[in-house]
Amino acid sequence: PYFLRHARSRNYVSESEVCKLESVPLDFGDYHPLKPITVTESKTKKMNRKGSTSSTSSSSSSSVLDPLSSVLDGTDPLSLFAAAADPGPAPAASDGTRRKRDKEESSAVGSDFEPWSSKRGEILARYTTTEKLSINLYMGSEKGKAATTGSAVSEKVRTRLEELDDLEEGSQKELLNLTQQDYMNRIEELNQSLKDAWSSDQKVKALKIVIQCSKLLSDTTVIQFYPSKFVLITDILDTFGKLVYERILSMCVDNRVSLPDNFSPESVNDTAKETCLNWFFKIASIRELIPRFYVEAAILKCNKFLSKTGISECLPRLTSMIRGIGDPLVAVYARAYLCRVGMEVAPQLKESLNKNFFDFLLTFKQIHGDTVQNQLVVQCVEIPLYLTLYSPAIDWILQCIAYHAPEVLLTEMMERCKKLGNNALLLNSVMSAFRAEFIAARSMDFIAMIKECDESGFPKHLLFRSLGLNLALADPPENDRLQILNEAWKVITKLKNPQDYINCAEVWVEYTCRHFTKREVNTVLADVIKHMTPDRAFEDAYPQLQSIIQKVITYIYDFALLFSVEKFLPFLDMFQKESVRVEVCKCIMESFIKHQQESTKDPVILNALLHVCKTMHDSVNALTLEDEKRTLAALINGFIKMVSFGRDFEQQLSFYVEARSMFCNLEPVLVQLIHSVNQLAMETRKVMKGNHSRKTAAFVRACVAFCFITIPSLSSIFTRLNLYLHSGQVALANQCLSQADAFFKAAVSLVPEVPKMISVDGKMRPSDAFLLEFLCNFFSTLLVVPDHPEQGVLFLVRGLLNVIQDYTWEDNSDDKVRIYTNVLHLLSAMTQEAFIYHVDKVDSNDALYGGDSKFLAEINKVSETVVSQILDHLKTLGKEETLKRQSQLALYFFNTILAHGDLRNNRLNQLSVNLWNLAQKHGFADTKTMVKTLEYIKRRSKHPELSHFTELALRLPLQSRT
Repeated sequence: PYFLRHARSRNYVSESEVCKLESVPLDFGDYHPLKPITVTESKTKKMNRKGSTSSTSSSSSSSVLDPLSSVLDGTDPLSLFAAAADPGPAPAASDGTRRKRDKEESSAVGSDFEPWSSKRGEILARYTTTEKLSINLYMGSEKGKAATTGSAVSEKVRTRLEELDDLEEGSQKELLNLTQQDYMNRIEELNQSLKDAWSSDQKVKALKIVIQCSKLLSDTTVIQFYPSKFVLITDILDTFGKLVYERILSMCVDNRVSLPDNFSPESVNDTAKETCLNWFFKIASIRELIPRFYVEAAILKCNKFLSKTGISECLPRLTSMIRGIGDPLVAVYARAYLCRVGMEVAPQLKESLNKNFFDFLLTFKQIHGDTVQNQLVVQCVEIPLYLTLYSPAIDWILQCIAYHAPEVLLTEMMERCKKLGNNALLLNSVMSAFRAEFIAARSMDFIAMIKECDESGFPKHLLFRSLGLNLALADPPENDRLQILNEAWKVITKLKNPQDYINCAEVWVEYTCRHFTKREVNTVLADVIKHMTPDRAFEDAYPQLQSIIQKVITYIYDFALLFSVEKFLPFLDMFQKESVRVEVCKCIMESFIKHQQESTKDPVILNALLHVCKTMHDSVNALTLEDEKRTLAALINGFIKMVSFGRDFEQQLSFYVEARSMFCNLEPVLVQLIHSVNQLAMETRKVMKGNHSRKTAAFVRACVAFCFITIPSLSSIFTRLNLYLHSGQVALANQCLSQADAFFKAAVSLVPEVPKMISVDGKMRPSDAFLLEFLCNFFSTLLVVPDHPEQGVLFLVRGLLNVIQDYTWEDNSDDKVRIYTNVLHLLSAMTQEAFIYHVDKVDSNDALYGGDSKFLAEINKVSETVVSQILDHLKTLGKEETLKRQSQLALYFFNTILAHGDLRNNRLNQLSVNLWNLAQKHGFADTKTMVKTLEYIKRRSKHPELSHFTELALRLPLQSRT
């Protein structure tokens, strides 16, 4: 009982003044640590013998040095490292330098050139087959293995000659009836075999594998798979070309110095040149045209080792070789490969690339020849499907030609297309390859050409789609915009096939949104609904319909305007599949949260978005992942925060009540609604400046009631506890005392239900720390809560202490005692004549009791119980394994007495000395902490009111750890 009977009386105002930081007048003309500093490069000299560093660094805008720079003596570690890195002689060609060289060479065409690798996946995904495929595999023989180091040169030469004899009539194995996946796996195995053969120095075997793979490109028996086959085989050719080039490059290393990137043939040694020529001679001896062409094209880059003009001489020759390939499909892909290699090794040689394409145009009529037609009849392939097989090759050739090409070239291409009767396939590739700005500027010319195209082979709607893709990237002349849309939509709206229709409409919606008003957008959406509703065609077009919605909300992000588009909501009704519907709703809400700058009360927006949010909420079920729930709740919360009815607080509360009924399955949304309603109550208080009228008092009680009946529906126990406390504080601030008591009682009664372990971020954690934090907050609030006239003195504090006493704590936990110590802080504050803080217009116990002796006697009774509990617990920690905990708790309790007790009382003084000695008794006390505590006591003893601390300090010995 002696603790609070002798609680130190506090003058909070004077204590606050003492604790304030000393104010120092600041001349803003001087240097200030937060003033921006201009950082400039410092040139650091190398360290001299004595290790001192000297540097010249330009000064900042201030005349005074930056404190960090002064510590570093004007240098920084990074500058020192840079200065210390002395570039030595260039080492031999390592993997790192080779990778760097490859990167530089591949970037010669610039980052704006779309590389072949980005098209590869699309081709493999698009050109598939269910028919059976066949493949000829080269079966390696034992004699293909590398000769041992000890073997004679003549033996090695004889072996090589035998291998070359086997080059084309070597053992082969034909694999029939392969599925597409099996075929792809076999090709991958061949690629690996090539690498293995090369690494084991079986160069001839590697060449045989490449030749056999190249031969596969002459086979068009499963014609619809040919583009994918081309991708797979040319991957092997690329690997081979790279291996040969790196092999010859490694032979050019002289005195451990590799060739520079832009080396000349004169700097290549004879051995490397001879090896390079040997490869070209081997390839020249290949009998068949197609493998000879492909393998030579694969190592085209190696010409750099032989002569400066090697590549420029080879390209025209290889271009002419392609004229000997009879099948137009095989020929066009050979041209594509030559362009691909040409762009990598000599992008500046555009003339050869152009010649390659013009050669193709001259032979274009072969596509409609009898040979091709007969082949298509045998394979049951229609002309439109056959023509699409050309697209990847022609698109790539034209992309290479169009790269940084002048506008004149586009005009020439258009003229050549006209001469060929406006061939749709070519026209489509031209629109795909050239820059969007070029195409957009000539939109009307292209539309005229599209109109004149023959539609039998390549449908016009695909041409309009390609044009639309360009117009999504670049704007046509302003005067032509409406006419362009009308011409395109005339063709699109006549399409009978829903899939063809939606593929075109999806592209042109973006053009409409970019350049026209909501009226035109509404017309387009209405047309899409009209085409996609019959026979539920929309079910097969969800990706395209989603894309349309995305484009509409990208360009029309004013939601008042968006929801005034009459057909927007009916368009959403086409999303019947729940998962897709929810994705679309999420997309709309993300756009709203991103673009809506000001809060809204527009009924059209609110009704529409409530419907969208309800759709998202109703998709939640027992199988919904927690991440998905969090995402949906965040979007709905974002919407709730943006709704404001201004001063119409009652309407605002009605909206929250409606939202609670609609979103009851998402706990974070209910939490947000409780916070929003509490905020509404505080806004009401702010408007009334704390003086509620009868009407506003009733409204605030309605807000409080909303929170009180919503909190129990939450599952997380700490969320409930914190919301009870928060809502009780709001009720108290609004002078709703009985309601505040109800919240605090509910919180007290909930504490026993706190489980020992709780889930935090998916992992189970002990709940003690969370409960301790909550109770400390609760005690801070209970200081200002006035006692209920019918419930007795400190009824809430007593109730909470009973709950803490009965709660089952962990055996190895001291949290219960820490809580009791914090209760002493609360009780000490309650004994003061005036409390440290108050709630405006609420009389706390200091005003109600006015320091009445009976009130203080009640506090002493409670404190007696609490202190005895603390001391009993300290006694139970006397066992050897718990001595460290005893030391920590003793010091914790000592600090409490030091801060809150009146140590002029002898018994309290003696208790503090005993606790100090107990903390050090068994050598577990932290020496630094004890020293600092003692220093603090001595420093405080200089204060006139605390002179008795001098005597206390003499009674507190410091013990050594021994």
